[in-house]
Amino acid sequence: MTSSSSLGGHGDAPTHEIARSVILRADESDLARPLEAQPTMRILIVEDEPKTAAYVRKGLTEHAYVVDIADNGIEGLHLATSGHYDLILLDVMLPGADGWTVLEALRRQRQTPVLFLSARDEVADRVKGLELGADDYLVKPFAFSELLARIRTLLRRGAVQVEQRVRLADFDIDLTRRRVNRAGERIDLTAKEYALLDYFVHHVGEVVSRTLIAEHVWDMNFDSDTNVVDVAVRRLRAKLDDPFSTKLIHTIRGVGYVFDARLD
Repeated sequence: MTSSSSLGGHGDAPTHEIARSVILRADESDLARPLEAQPTMRILIVEDEPKTAAYVRKGLTEHAYVVDIADNGIEGLHLATSGHYDLILLDVMLPGADGWTVLEALRRQRQTPVLFLSARDEVADRVKGLELGADDYLVKPFAFSELLARIRTLLRRGAVQVEQRVRLADFDIDLTRRRVNRAGERIDLTAKEYALLDYFVHHVGEVVSRTLIAEHVWDMNFDSDTNVVDVAVRRLRAKLDDPFSTKLIHTIRGVGYVFDARLD
């Protein structure tokens, strides 16, 4: 990695980056961030160069994306097919299974947008990647600003297929404008409150555990001693449920929560 905002090709010995458990604590400042600063897009980076992966992750995190990293093709394919990601950044030259193999296997199961990041700059390589089903191909070294622009373009393209408005009883959310209403009343939410609601909305009627909520909303491993999820749910309920007779957020004791319309 250079001091400028561009990245080089392969050159560092691969090391294994393992997600570390982090004990979550309720953070007043985090819960009060402006809504616009917290998109809920998840990106998977499959890259065996630690410096490249760390650089891209840092930049994307600063732009409020939730990022996971796999440092080999086998782990990358497992995460890509078992988790939910809005976009995958995929290297070609990977240990375990190369990027071509990963993409071919992924396309048999999912159509998640894939952007290749590779030092292989031959036209034949770019054509091969696109023909295998990649959505874009960016050659190293690259400027982070260009990577970010391509990511935003791919995410906008994919967002067209997503339901942009959800209604449940007297609840209404416009996912494009990030506006929430109940019984015609506008409800203002903090960043974390909206991120939590967004996750609930995408899993209406499903029981979601505290572990899943912590992973998707805070991008951290859940610790059973923490109450940060319950605190956030309580604050969301105070705005979204308490003033209304039809409750939307329901506690499933010992499991988690379910978002559905019920009259209490």
